Parts: sequence; C-alpha cells; structure tokens
Amino acid sequence: MLTNKKDFNMLSVNDKAPDFILKNTNKDDVKLSDFSDKIVVLAFYPGAFTGVCDTEMCALQDNMGAFNNSGATILGISVDSPWANGGFSKKYNLDFDLLSDIDRSTINAYGVLFSGLGGIEGYTCANRAVFIIKDGLIKYAWQAEPNPGVEPNYEEINNFIKNL
Repeated sequence: MLTNKKDFNMLSVNDKAPDFILKNTNKDDVKLSDFSDKIVVLAFYPGAFTGVCDTEMCALQDNMGAFNNSGATILGISVDSPWANGGFSKKYNLDFDLLSDIDRSTINAYGVLFSGLGGIEGYTCANRAVFIIKDGLIKYAWQAEPNPGVEPNYEEINNFIKNL
C-alpha cells in the first residue's frame, strides 16, 4: 500500500528543505546544510539491489557530467544500512553519496514513506522521489505515485537544473 502523500505531507515546491544528518557508505555524517552553496538533487529510493533502484541510480550516474556542469550534487537516500549502500555503490561505481536513513526520520520529514513494499506488512522504506534544492528551498518535487516501480523523468530533471 502506498502511503498517500496527503497523509504524510510530501513537501512541495517553495517549501523549506528539512536539514538532516545521515551516514554515507563510509559511515561519515553528511548534512544537507553542508551543501548550502550548491544545487542538491535528493533521490529517494526504496532499496539497494532492487531492479528499478539499480536502473535509477545508474541513470543518475550517467547524468553526473550534466549535473556537475550545472553545479549540482546528487545524494541518494534509502533505509538501507551504510554497508548495503556501500556494496550497491561499489557494484555500480557510483560517484555520489548514498545515505542511510535507518530511522526513517528524513523520509518522514520529506513525506515520502512507503509501506508494505514487496507485500511485507509493516515494512516501511522510501518511496521513489526526487527533490531539487537550491538556497535551502525545494525548487522541484516529484514522487512515484502510486507505484515505486516508476522512474523519474531524467531529461526533465536535467533541463530543470540547467534552468535554475
């Protein structure tokens, strides 16, 4: 069952982006506020080593050049452990941080909680969602509703960043 964004208040364009401190694959703290001078693409994904998530993270990796040219930084966020994210990142040679939201606080703050993934009652993770943040504000917000198997429109994301 997809948690309705109305129930969890998915953040919208012009909302203040909630700051967070999450562990990356090296178990170092990463804070959103450390990127206040950059455009940040937050890519929430349900889980490492799951078909569509693999495709999404590889597509973001393939677009790194365009993002870097626009001064954007990508941060992937899931409920996976730093070790699982580390293996995932290594397998696909990802050049951006994957962050672990084990307690689901960031997923809840952004309103992208997904319940019952894979038919597992009580299991919650991130729904597939993308936020583009600049100057502490959300400039772009997208969530895969009602299916985390839907990928974001990468061309739309690239074009949006180019025009920021």
